Amino acid sequence: MILAIETSCDDTCAAVLDGPRILASTISSQAAAHSRFGGVVPEVAARHHLELVVPVVEDALAEAGASLADVEAVAVTVGPGLIGALLVGVSSAKAIAAPRRLSLVPVDHLQGHVAANFLEPEPLEPPFLCLIASGGHTLLAAVRDHAGHEVLGQTLDDAAGEAFDKVARLLGLGYPGGPALERLAAGGDPAAFELPVAMSRGPGLDFSFSGLKTALVYLCRELGPDGVAERRADLAASFQAAAVGQLAAKLERALVGREWGAVALGGGVAANGALREAAAAVCERRGARLKLVPAELCTDNAAMIGSAARFATPLPYPEYLGYDAFATTTAA
Repeated sequence: MILAIETSCDDTCAAVLDGPRILASTISSQAAAHSRFGGVVPEVAARHHLELVVPVVEDALAEAGASLADVEAVAVTVGPGLIGALLVGVSSAKAIAAPRRLSLVPVDHLQGHVAANFLEPEPLEPPFLCLIASGGHTLLAAVRDHAGHEVLGQTLDDAAGEAFDKVARLLGLGYPGGPALERLAAGGDPAAFELPVAMSRGPGLDFSFSGLKTALVYLCRELGPDGVAERRADLAASFQAAAVGQLAAKLERALVGREWGAVALGGGVAANGALREAAAAVCERRGARLKLVPAELCTDNAAMIGSAARFATPLPYPEYLGYDAFATTTAA
């Protein structure tokens, strides 16, 4: 039985897993605390994690009908993410594991998104191609085994989810903006405005969303406040079509000439209906199976961290007492 903790950004999460089976998954969102700032404030996030991590862990154990005495290992996200937020989770995991001499399993957040596909009720076995699109990360990963992944392409600037949130704020939709923008786009014309889609020549699989975001900023300035108010739905739909179009195009490019029998989506943007439809169309054209995890496993959660921990190397006591978190993948 694994107790998992995830605090990489603004959601305080805990889960209890028995193998690939989720016994409990608790998520305490901080969206309300950050909405007035229009985005996540790292110091505010860390302070809220300090307040929430103990009750969230207790709630997960209660939901699972378990106690700390039943836990055999503690898994925790160690990066990448907001360093202050990560340190709360890492310190809490050590505090739970060390007195009981339990193993600690450090987990990479991105591998967690990949490992969400290994969970019941329909686990996906490697090899497969995984598109991860979230507020902090956008990448295409080759998953050839349970233990890790190879990055085939990644964002060169903004992450897809970050672009969604910034455009939503520009259109007056508040934070978090992704779901609100998707709802607004449903009533708009995706062909109303022609927006740029970053597509490098050749087989490149890297992403870029800063140009798209900047183009929308200039378009809104050109329209003026009244024009933006009148065309908000069309602006949202056009942006979403361009962003999803790039994600789908790079996904299809990765499938051409390669033997990938399955494709999986991960990250908060993977809950976007337009992206799911576009990915399904790509997979149908390329003869690949599309695996869609439940929406609650797309956004940050501890169940995916526990899933990754099943295939990661545990650290015995007291080896992990000096283990640190890392903010970026390059610092790992």
